[in-house]
Amino acid sequence: MTGAAAAGGDWSVERRIDTARALHAPWPPSAQRRSRLVGLCTVVGRGAIVLGSTQKIEIVDRARAAHDGVDVVRRSSGGGAVWVGPAAQVWLDAWIPRHDPLWEDDVIASSWWLGETWATALEGLGAAPLLVHRGRVTRTEWSNIVCFAGVGPGEVTTGPAKVVGIAQRRTREGARLHSMAMVSWDPTVLLALLALDANDDRPARRVDDTLAGVATGLGDILPTPRRDRGVSSIVTTVEDALLSVLP
Repeated sequence: MTGAAAAGGDWSVERRIDTARALHAPWPPSAQRRSRLVGLCTVVGRGAIVLGSTQKIEIVDRARAAHDGVDVVRRSSGGGAVWVGPAAQVWLDAWIPRHDPLWEDDVIASSWWLGETWATALEGLGAAPLLVHRGRVTRTEWSNIVCFAGVGPGEVTTGPAKVVGIAQRRTREGARLHSMAMVSWDPTVLLALLALDANDDRPARRVDDTLAGVATGLGDILPTPRRDRGVSSIVTTVEDALLSVLP
């Protein structure tokens, strides 16, 4: 299900409410690809583990996923795995056609505007000053497996912790940028669905401060009065803030 929403500038906005699988299908339709477009994505139904475009399906414990009622979905952009579910994240997709002023040939710089939009919106809601990463990908021992364990161009951090993840798929027509911030960060939910190599000692380790601290959720960076309003309020408040500062 889709619906229109208001935004400033030259943006068209869709509120997309669907399963995680449907929300990762090709978007936008060909007829809408000549102008910039934002999709505010709301997951309904089953939660899902979402793999990056180059990750092997074997990384998922599919028996565990089936038992837990979790879908296994692949996105068109790169990076590591993410867990998504109803009210678990704020998810904004953007389409930028190649002729648009926001288009940037340099893939490193092409998502900076989106990171800046997130940082401006969250700081406007009371978050402490945030940093938009402007370099190449910084990796950790987990970043090829877990998306939020590394930091890529345009992504937003507070101290060492990642707040907003961004990935993109570029074509001759333009670029689809996925961006997402978790309401809360709990890596154990995702790790429970992974089937890592038996010779890899990572799953045998306690989820220590290194992995638990690589990211943080919106509920941890926004002021207490906003956190106290509940998950649904956090999601809608952040969505509205993002729309208000789109470039």
